[in-house]
Amino acid sequence: MLKDEVNKALKIVQDGGIILYPTDTIWGIGCDATNTDAVKKIYELKQRHESKSMIILLDIDNKLQTYISEVPDIAYELIEYAENPLTLIMPGAKNISPALIAEDGSVGIRITSHPFCQQLIQRLRKPLVSTSANISGKPSPEYFSKIDQDIIDGVDYVVDLDQYSTEIRKPSTIMRLNPNGGFEFIRR
Repeated sequence: MLKDEVNKALKIVQDGGIILYPTDTIWGIGCDATNTDAVKKIYELKQRHESKSMIILLDIDNKLQTYISEVPDIAYELIEYAENPLTLIMPGAKNISPALIAEDGSVGIRITSHPFCQQLIQRLRKPLVSTSANISGKPSPEYFSKIDQDIIDGVDYVVDLDQYSTEIRKPSTIMRLNPNGGFEFIRR
C-alpha cells in the first residue's frame, strides 16, 4: 500500500502536478521543490501571496548542504535532538525554485520522519514542498476530514494513506538560524 501510494504520487510530482499528502505534522500540499510552475499552482490553490514562502522537506539531514550555501553547524544538532518536528529557516537557499526562496534568501527546511514522505523524496531525488492543506488565512486542518473540499478538488492527487486517522497533529516548531549559529523561535 505505502509503495503503491509512493509510486502514484511520484508520477504526479515528476509530471509537474501537486499532491495532498500526510506528513509527520499536519496534512500538506506538495510538489517538486525545483519546479516553479508546480510551486505557483500551490500558491494559486491556497490563495496565498508569493511573498509568504513555503517550506521544503528532505528525507535526511546530509542533503542540507545541497540546498543551503552554508549550513550552520548547530543545525545538525538541533535536528538530531529535536523531540518534535522542527523546521529550520536558513539563509543561502539554492537549487530550488526561486518562488520558494524568501526575499532575504532564506528557506525553511524540515527533515521528515514520515515513511511516505521519506520514500517519495528518496525516489524523487529532490526536496518536496510542504505547506498546510488550507486556504490562506483559514485554520490548518488537524486531520484529513477537516481539509476544505476546494483543496481536495484542487490537487492532482490525494494520497490514500492516514485519511481515517483522527489523531490531532500540530504544525512543526519553526526556528530561524543565522550563519553565525544564533537562532530564534518563530513558532513553538
